[in-house]
Amino acid sequence: MSEHSVALATCTTMRVGGLAERFVRAESTDEVVDVVREVDDASEPLMVFSGGSNLVVADEGVPGTTVQVASRGIRSDTADLCGGVLVDVAAGEPWDDFVAYTVSQGWAGVEALSGIPGCVGSTPVQNVGAYGQEVAHSIARVRTWDRARGQVRTFSNAECDFSYRHSRFKRAVMPGAPGWLGTASPRFVVLEVQFHLEIADLSRPIAYADLARGLDVELGARVPLAEAREAVLAQRRRRGMVLDEQDHDSWSCGSFFTNPILDQQQFAQLRDRVAQRLGSQVEPPQYAVEGAPGQLKTSAAWLIDRAGFTKGYGMPGTAALSSKHALAVTNRGGATAQEVVALAREIRDGVQAAFGIRLVNEPVLVGLEL
Repeated sequence: MSEHSVALATCTTMRVGGLAERFVRAESTDEVVDVVREVDDASEPLMVFSGGSNLVVADEGVPGTTVQVASRGIRSDTADLCGGVLVDVAAGEPWDDFVAYTVSQGWAGVEALSGIPGCVGSTPVQNVGAYGQEVAHSIARVRTWDRARGQVRTFSNAECDFSYRHSRFKRAVMPGAPGWLGTASPRFVVLEVQFHLEIADLSRPIAYADLARGLDVELGARVPLAEAREAVLAQRRRRGMVLDEQDHDSWSCGSFFTNPILDQQQFAQLRDRVAQRLGSQVEPPQYAVEGAPGQLKTSAAWLIDRAGFTKGYGMPGTAALSSKHALAVTNRGGATAQEVVALAREIRDGVQAAFGIRLVNEPVLVGLEL
């Protein structure tokens, strides 16, 4: 279905953005491939998205063709209690609907990712993660359309090059293609994701301290899948991270900045800056980085708060930090994309001035720069 002058603000969770010159909602894998190939053959600008939960679009809108991936479908090949189950999911399937389905089927592996907005096809691009799980832990393979080769390509988990909030799909750009208003145009369009899940009544081991406290269990414990899902949803609601039309704290892209990854020297420098600003008794948070010995992750939310940007900071009615979580830049009802980015830029620069750490935005900015 092709339309013209569609308001992209109605298609994103931040609820900002101008008009799409041409808008195509592709409801099958074949439709996705056909329209992407058509636009590339014409060397016209192309933007592809699905749920719009990780996208901030310029107020001026997007020229060329914008494709919304809306394909649906879940297929499973049940093996046994030892081998688990392989589940093939169309890229346009809403992520939380899929998580709810896995819980109802007794399949463990993504229950801690409950409540995350967006669609399945976006999850491997960002290597989406929360509450101790990442999709990299359960993805078996990713089927894509390779725009550079003009063919379908499938990548195993190892070939996806997953790391913290990154993958080969996020890094690879389409050579010579018109960009997304200054944003490099991605080379790969995700068509389908296959997950390898455990057949179990219990969750994967609880790996996040706040979640364990909410469940009143020790770290590493396993709980009934439905209990794990409800506990995660409760955590996310307290942080304004479950979509709710009436709650402006959820008019966001979730976490606007990724948690910084530092080597030992950089972390020592951060510790010195924290001591100078907050006192020698204050220690910045530190966490081990999976697969990266010698590196440490610290908390972007902690840095933002300690730099003076507390919950609710910003302009009433436009752009402000969430009243529930300092890491979420939100639209209070009347924000423009420029106002969202201006607030994010102020926070990024303020954290750098306070602690020497330059935060990196997690959402994709189309026609905008921090």
